Amino acid sequence: MRLKIPQFLVALILVGALILGGCSTQQVVSNSSPTSTATAASTNSTAETTTNTATTETTSVSASTNESIPGMKDLPRLEGKATVVMTVKGSPITIEVDGTNAPITAGNFVDLVQKGVYDGLSFHRVVRQPQPFVVQGGDPQSKDQKVPVSSLGTGSFSDPKTGKIRYVPLEIKPQGSDQPIYSKTLEMAGVNKPPVLQHKLGAVAMARSQMPDSASSQFYFALADLGFLDGSYAVFGYVTDGMAVVDKIQQGDRIESAKVTQGAENLKTTGQ
Repeated sequence: MRLKIPQFLVALILVGALILGGCSTQQVVSNSSPTSTATAASTNSTAETTTNTATTETTSVSASTNESIPGMKDLPRLEGKATVVMTVKGSPITIEVDGTNAPITAGNFVDLVQKGVYDGLSFHRVVRQPQPFVVQGGDPQSKDQKVPVSSLGTGSFSDPKTGKIRYVPLEIKPQGSDQPIYSKTLEMAGVNKPPVLQHKLGAVAMARSQMPDSASSQFYFALADLGFLDGSYAVFGYVTDGMAVVDKIQQGDRIESAKVTQGAENLKTTGQ
């Protein structure tokens, strides 16, 4: 007799597998881990059930003028779209980065690509069983090949100019809204509309810990439609070519290079 596992239980297990091992603000998700309620693609891989704990009371605000989120005005912004080509095992993965709907999250990613932060980093988490889930990478600690894979998933980008870790707020734009909602999942904000950028096959999103504003450099590729993560993690782009390359990525594979091939002029780094 074949044991049947309820689909919701599978989702719960996958979400837990995505959360970082810890939930300190210093940890950027190592797994795109939506907690039990699909709340966080974290930097660690702890399977804790996270209740939606709001860290700020910011809801729908203007990304360009909001001052209530510390350091927000100094973060890079992508005003429009950009194309990033990431090379893994000699093959290109083309990503369309959407700064129109996720200006801060997209700006952070493009800026890190421009700085060469992703070059040489590894994919430390690959989840394909019991069903296709995510491929996650971007932990700066993985630059050192002596660091074991088991230790990855808690690293964040530290700005060499300031010596401080750069965190970006959770940024999700609901359909029909002019501006994204910051620092809250859509559920926490009481929004019942789906996000503009959804977890479709090939989506690229930021991993984080259980704290909404803990994303930094770690990101993940969605290996399937993952609608249960919508509204909880920040999608900022999609793979437009090379998904077959993503499907072959194994744990430990490295990003040989990541380059902005179009739209670099849309990156604004005032205050950097």
